[in-house]
Amino acid sequence: MNPQRILKATVGETATLAEVSQPTVLRFAMAIGCKGFQDFKIRLAQSLAFGTPATHSVLLDTDDPETVAEKIFEYTMTSLDWARSHLDRTALRKAIDILAQARTIEFFGFGASGIVARDAQQKFPLFGVPCGAQLDSHQQTMVASMMKQGDVAFVISNTGTTRSIIEIARIARANGAAVICLTGSDSPLASYCDVALIVETLENTNMYTPTISRIAALVVIDILSTSVAMRRPLDDQARIHNMKRQLSDMRKVQPI
Repeated sequence: MNPQRILKATVGETATLAEVSQPTVLRFAMAIGCKGFQDFKIRLAQSLAFGTPATHSVLLDTDDPETVAEKIFEYTMTSLDWARSHLDRTALRKAIDILAQARTIEFFGFGASGIVARDAQQKFPLFGVPCGAQLDSHQQTMVASMMKQGDVAFVISNTGTTRSIIEIARIARANGAAVICLTGSDSPLASYCDVALIVETLENTNMYTPTISRIAALVVIDILSTSVAMRRPLDDQARIHNMKRQLSDMRKVQPI
């Protein structure tokens, strides 16, 4: 059986492919230590993406700190590699084109996505235009309502189902702003955006699972900001280098 087919198959489809019953598929998943069929597919994806056994990085209550560290590093690298291989390069290029032409950029997010929005906002020297990070729902609505053509609304939601974030995308787009979303799947949010950056990770709902989606989103923000900065005129790039030099000087301890 081709394991790649299982990644997008339902329990019923997997049972048909394996010529067994659906309960047998579920029992098999549980027998190898998975919490269910979805968890089985996540571990299978890990194995295919990184070439390691699917059960190797599963955290156990009996794991010591050294083992936890090893497994979380492994899980993070596996998931980032998966996200990299599934990132739509065409959508990435379109997003960079839009950001490079922006008059202003506003980043919107809640919770962990809000942290990503803050990180993006503090990279405004690389984007080269005024950037904001809106984390409060009322402020988000106010800012989105005032956006216009030439502005870019960058909405962040891993699930892509948060109603208020979808509404922000709708408002900003209705006012003429370009809308880019960073989300974890082909979610409802994507249909309200001009460009959808789908950053798929292997994160699941296990309480011991690290927040891979946020780490992957931060990497994509770095890709976008760096790519936009590289398109700036040489004098703008020189100012960025000067800014970084001055920041470096601030970290140097002066001799007494």
